[in-house]
Amino acid sequence: MLYRQTAARSALRAFSSSNASVARSSLVNNVFKAQLTSSARSPARPSVSSSLALSAQKPVTTALVRYASTGTKTVPQKSDEDIDVMAGIKGDAKIIKETFSLEGVPKDALYLGIAGVVPYLATSLETVYLSYEISRANATGDGLIFSGQSAEMMLHMLEHVQVGYGAVILSFLGAVHWGLEWAGYGGRTGYRRYAAGVIAPAVAWPTLLLPVEHALITQFLAFTFLYYNDARASIKGLAPKWYSMYRFVLTFIVGASIVATLVGREQISGIVTKEHNITDKVNALLYLQKKEKEEAAAAAKAAQEEESE
Repeated sequence: MLYRQTAARSALRAFSSSNASVARSSLVNNVFKAQLTSSARSPARPSVSSSLALSAQKPVTTALVRYASTGTKTVPQKSDEDIDVMAGIKGDAKIIKETFSLEGVPKDALYLGIAGVVPYLATSLETVYLSYEISRANATGDGLIFSGQSAEMMLHMLEHVQVGYGAVILSFLGAVHWGLEWAGYGGRTGYRRYAAGVIAPAVAWPTLLLPVEHALITQFLAFTFLYYNDARASIKGLAPKWYSMYRFVLTFIVGASIVATLVGREQISGIVTKEHNITDKVNALLYLQKKEKEEAAAAAKAAQEEESE
């Protein structure tokens, strides 16, 4: 009985050891096959020690690859669409810069032209500020710097300055065409160019007889029409090429000043008492003349009645 148990244990140990050896041989064969397929150029069969060393180095190599992939930062590259958009924006900006360029304008004409519109712009800004003072004084009882009455008096003074200066500028723009005709720039055109110089003052100076708002609107339309006429003259060669853009810049400043003045005056339309303009003064003068004639006629009639009695 004891002999049978000992024989069974020895047979079980032999079977387990044979299984372990079969597993080891299969593992080694797999390693060798992987090594042979990965290195087809080496005809020599690798030894067990070299395969074990290679398997020991694989985790380190894998870790280094992972570190390199996570440590390096990938720089985002611009797509073709982004490049096209940026190129289009730069191209548009270049076109706008070339379109509104004042490089061809003589420096003395540019500086004097800008200096000429500064008083008009200053008058407009002063009108806007005085309108604010009048509105504040009407709401709170006192202005920020000036009283409501002082601000209103100054506003009435600026009305005549702005309208009168606008008439001067329009007359000057018309005179430019007379000078171009006398110089023969672009050839002789005769009455047509002279007419452009006459229409401007003919429209500008009667605005002094209009109420302020109507005068400013009329002058705004006159400035716009003259710019259109000057631009056409520049295209046709009757004026320098730079004159069109030069006039556009100055007309834009004057037009913006007129719009700002009208907006400022609209805020106090129901507060400020309208001052007598030239039209009112002319009507008053005519009324006085009529009254004097009536009084003279009445006096003559009374004198005749006295003589008849």
